[in-house]
Amino acid sequence: MKRTLERLLGGAVVIGGTALKWGFLFAKFFGFFISAAAYSFWFHSWTFGVGLAVLILVHEIGHVVEARRQGLHVSWPMFIPFLGAYVTISRAGLTPLRSGLISLAGPFVGSLGAAAVWAASGVQGSNKLEVLANLGFLLNAFNLLPIGFLDGGHVVGSIREAWRMPVIRFEGGVPMQAFAPDRARAVQLFSLYAGLAAAIVLCLLATRPNGAL
Repeated sequence: MKRTLERLLGGAVVIGGTALKWGFLFAKFFGFFISAAAYSFWFHSWTFGVGLAVLILVHEIGHVVEARRQGLHVSWPMFIPFLGAYVTISRAGLTPLRSGLISLAGPFVGSLGAAAVWAASGVQGSNKLEVLANLGFLLNAFNLLPIGFLDGGHVVGSIREAWRMPVIRFEGGVPMQAFAPDRARAVQLFSLYAGLAAAIVLCLLATRPNGAL
């Protein structure tokens, strides 16, 4: 009897420790699990639903990595079922180029994730994975549309700002002199935007399942 109680107590400790260890992660990524469940119900496949949620997460991780590379504070991705996900970034004081790079990082890394799924579909001969890759490219292409709240809208806004905004020279945090806009930065950002959009569209067409799109 004593040994049985000891085993039960030991099991309770293990379960409690596991709950404490992983419960924080579950709470933090609760939206991810809900989104994965919602997509699984929608597509009638839990593997497809989880795969789509992971591709959305990879897209958002792209924003997170670039923002943190620039030394900025950024939140972890927050999921909204059927609407995608988002991260919050403090962009105050950023140059247009830095802001544009953060916006482009999501579709870029997200498309790398879709390309990995595409490669896996070829290795395994899986039509489901190819469809998932196609949907991943579609989501990233959609995000690059020049609409205000999308990544593409933010990039276009950064291009306009770089084209028009004068370059300010500061001394001790005080603006001292203004120079003509550095339009080379605007051209650079536009080239990255157009090149990435073209590459994603080509991948989208290449993974088109039986002309479904």
